Amino acid sequence: MAGKLRVQELAIRANVSVATVSRILNGSARVSQELQDRVRKAAVEIGINLQDTTRSRTVAFVLGNRHMLHMFHSRVLAGAQDYCTSHGWDAIFLSFNYQPNVPWKELRFPQVLRRRDIIRAAILAGTNSENLLVALKHRGIPFAVLGNNLLLHETRHLDYDVVYSNDIQSAYEITRYLQSLNHKSIWFIGNTKLPWFARCYNGYNRAMHEAGLMPRLSEFYSHDEEEVGYLAAKSVLGGGETVTAIFAGTDPAARGVYRAAREAGRHIPSDLSVVACNDTYGALLNPPLTTIREFPELLGNQLVELVLSRIAEPELPPRQVTIPTEIIKRESCASLATVPLHAMSNN
Repeated sequence: MAGKLRVQELAIRANVSVATVSRILNGSARVSQELQDRVRKAAVEIGINLQDTTRSRTVAFVLGNRHMLHMFHSRVLAGAQDYCTSHGWDAIFLSFNYQPNVPWKELRFPQVLRRRDIIRAAILAGTNSENLLVALKHRGIPFAVLGNNLLLHETRHLDYDVVYSNDIQSAYEITRYLQSLNHKSIWFIGNTKLPWFARCYNGYNRAMHEAGLMPRLSEFYSHDEEEVGYLAAKSVLGGGETVTAIFAGTDPAARGVYRAAREAGRHIPSDLSVVACNDTYGALLNPPLTTIREFPELLGNQLVELVLSRIAEPELPPRQVTIPTEIIKRESCASLATVPLHAMSNN
């Protein structure tokens, strides 16, 4: 947009004041949705691209509802920042805790996110729900979101720019790996109310059904993943259940499984095989953990690439990109043929 003359032209076309147009361009929350829609419609009619109304070259990395020192998301941030730097953009970090059941119109954005002259776009990591996505869309803020952590149905992701880690397929493959070691009594440990656990359970469930085996789930509803792993595994190992292998939904959950196994007198892998997902610190466990390696830095790269493309071409259809994963085989698994008979049951 070429300065004040274009702002005045847009104000006349939309039948609003120049001050109203300026507030909308700067992302002010003090303008009604009806006026925002009217100005955006007028901009389309006279060929003004509202995405070019600011010189800002800053992307906000918004961490929703997660601890700011979370290891996985810290690596996503590092990847996003590297991509921004290499393409002449800046990245700022915002922590945003909000409730998923709050209507989108009532979400109180961080002040800086309301300023379109400061923030050009947002990338969403952490745990997010649809009310934030709808609010950003209505405010005209370009964004891309980490899909593995979205609290909404998978098919509804198609309305947005989303980056996934291919955990569902790898969860299927790592379950098949346990089956290739002759394990049949394989339990899944996690909290399937959280989307990253639910996605891994999805892949595990498919592999078990295809093998003609009964899926077994033990879960506790906590956001502390190590606590989830510990309590869920303790319930299984102390309950007389038949179990030869455990699939923990994350590395932190697996660390809890290791602790529960030690307390139950179970040795890994001779008494119990364990696998997990995300490889945040699987190599540091004893024995080192077989797990699904994700690539959080690449996720951060891709999130920024999507929002920069969205800024350049606002009319692009929503895009979904999936980053491959890798199964890392370490010393936490053994073939059932080598497992003592007493490991088949607690009895």
